[in-house]
Amino acid sequence: MPEPDHRLILVTGPSGAGRTTAIRVLEDLGYEGIDNIPLSLVPRLIEGSPLGRPISLGLDVRNRDFNATALIELIDRLTRNPRVMLEILYLDCAPGVLIQRFSETRRRHPLAPSDTPAQGVERELDLLAPIRARADHLIDTTDLTQHDLKADLAALFDIMPSGRLSVSVQSFSYKRGIPRGVDMIFDCRFLTNPHWVTELSPLDGRDPQVAAYVRSDPRFAEFFQRLRDLLLFLLPAHLDEGKAHLTIGFGCTGGQHRSVAVTEMMANALAEKGWAVSKRHRELERRGAVAQSEAMRVAGA
Repeated sequence: MPEPDHRLILVTGPSGAGRTTAIRVLEDLGYEGIDNIPLSLVPRLIEGSPLGRPISLGLDVRNRDFNATALIELIDRLTRNPRVMLEILYLDCAPGVLIQRFSETRRRHPLAPSDTPAQGVERELDLLAPIRARADHLIDTTDLTQHDLKADLAALFDIMPSGRLSVSVQSFSYKRGIPRGVDMIFDCRFLTNPHWVTELSPLDGRDPQVAAYVRSDPRFAEFFQRLRDLLLFLLPAHLDEGKAHLTIGFGCTGGQHRSVAVTEMMANALAEKGWAVSKRHRELERRGAVAQSEAMRVAGA
């Protein structure tokens, strides 16, 4: 398959989460940064000859023609275009921190110029929820310094040769489909499911009790050892081929127990061998966002 002509990073997220900072960091990494571009103009960027370098596009609710449905349609159209390599970067942040940032700067929220920042934050998070669910990369900036954010972005998007391979290990729920942007996927649904154990069901795979239960499956030890050895064999090969980032996905039915536990254990195993590893739990992130939105809705009722 031929290499795509254009590489685009769509950078979005709630106001105050760090989108402008991210655009500047990506510019330092070699990207051409364009912030607040109208959605209708994005397709024109890829009409001509191949772009000289990758582009990062900042998109948020202040764009004059911003519409969540229109943005989803744009993402679908670009994804189907064989000339385009598209990635969605969503910068997330806890609602309370977003409200605090607006209060400290005394800025009006773009979705609530006459109301409180809290009302604007709630409206924006609801508006962006479908886009957050489509993100290829999600970075929570709640507790990040600018230095931390720069390090995370460099690990994901640095286009300069560094001689290192950044590995992302992620869990997901098969109920919501296979996530986009994952290089290798492994199915954990054959392992005994903690969901059917009353005291384990409300927990997730990061809990030591759940992890111990997953490890107790007679098939787990050989599965994990063989898979770890396979990955340790493959990672240097991908590095030799010049790949800078590799994403490994582990899925189970609900994305709460088995896949999360295996993701945690595999990420630790690879890190112990010296690989630069990050972790992400897609379903737990989604549930956390839903819970935050519901809590804000109840508080505002």
